[in-house]
Amino acid sequence: MLKTEELKAEIRRMCDEKGAIILAHYYTIGDIQDIADFVGDSLALARKAAETDAKIMVMCGVHFMAETCKLLSPDKMVLCPDLNAGCSLADSCKAEDLKKFKEEHPGYQVISYVNTTAAVKALTDVVVTSGNAKKVVDQLPKNAKLIFGPDYNLGNYINEVTGRNMLLWNGGCHVHERFSVEKIIELKKQYPDAIVMAHLECKAPVLALADIKGSTADMLREAKNNPAKQFIVATEAGILHELQRTCPDKEFIPVPPEISESGLECSCNECQYMKLNTLEKVYECLKNESPQIEIDPEIAKDAVKPINRMLELS
Repeated sequence: MLKTEELKAEIRRMCDEKGAIILAHYYTIGDIQDIADFVGDSLALARKAAETDAKIMVMCGVHFMAETCKLLSPDKMVLCPDLNAGCSLADSCKAEDLKKFKEEHPGYQVISYVNTTAAVKALTDVVVTSGNAKKVVDQLPKNAKLIFGPDYNLGNYINEVTGRNMLLWNGGCHVHERFSVEKIIELKKQYPDAIVMAHLECKAPVLALADIKGSTADMLREAKNNPAKQFIVATEAGILHELQRTCPDKEFIPVPPEISESGLECSCNECQYMKLNTLEKVYECLKNESPQIEIDPEIAKDAVKPINRMLELS
């Protein structure tokens, strides 16, 4: 078995040889972020990759992110290091369930968070990210009847800041649902000068305690621009790697979950699906050019439309 540095070198060698690029989400392990051509949020990665002349892209994230890459780069080979890297939020909204819900609510437009499958996007009128959801919703007619899914917490926040009354799908991210309000209060006492940053997928009581509410990109921007030296961070712990890399002189304190999946208290909150991406799996999928992401052409044709509409509106 190759050692870590040998694996990294081999992966980069194969990228050069095959005309491939590595895309890494902020929530993947640091070693993967370090070898990536691009590190970022899911949609930003897919858009960036589509602009390159790479023949192959390896999406180190979760399955729906690889699908989004394929939607925006249908002629390129998209590889996913582990097909079991799913997403609890995407899984909380099945296409067949959304189809039935739409039929029960005629006349409603569907706004879907980007954290959804291609099949759900194909049933959607416009896609949004946590960073542009308010901007997109603000541009829709005030009398529009809207369904927002699948993230209830994000939808609830957008309703609050826009004055809308969108019907909310009752889905959520298992990581962002677990953050402890009590632990944030304790950390604020321990670090009284720290800025509290929370992702919009967090529950309302967590967001109520946050100084900065936004996407991972918003958090990175705030950390760079804010003169504060300490930040309490309520999002998946993988973001700490990029925060520390870009702001080495600042301290980032992760908010722990109420209780970890093992039943024991731990100091950070991680997505086990993101952590399925390993250097070994990236090496093997590049070497074998497998597993590849394929999307039914009919689904793909409809799924790319709400993404393009979002880009027009944002």
